[in-house]
Amino acid sequence: MATTKSNKKKLKFNLTTIVEEVPEGGYIGYIEEMPGVNTQGETLTEVKENLMDAFLMALEYHRDKAEKALKGKKKGIFREQFKLTT
Repeated sequence: MATTKSNKKKLKFNLTTIVEEVPEGGYIGYIEEMPGVNTQGETLTEVKENLMDAFLMALEYHRDKAEKALKGKKKGIFREQFKLTT
């Protein structure tokens, strides 16, 4: 549930990671709910760290893309931050 001024419950936000061992050695991984967020690594720990980096890069990419698409369009468009906290 989202945290708001009138609702102080904690947000629970979970994503699903899929990690597969590859015959060549190491692992590949992706976030099931986020197409395009995938990575590889020599260890499970490395894959998990790389997935976080890939996830954050995907968010940044989509934010930049949206900002460019909205540039110059002011009427009837509202842009504000949406904060997720856990």
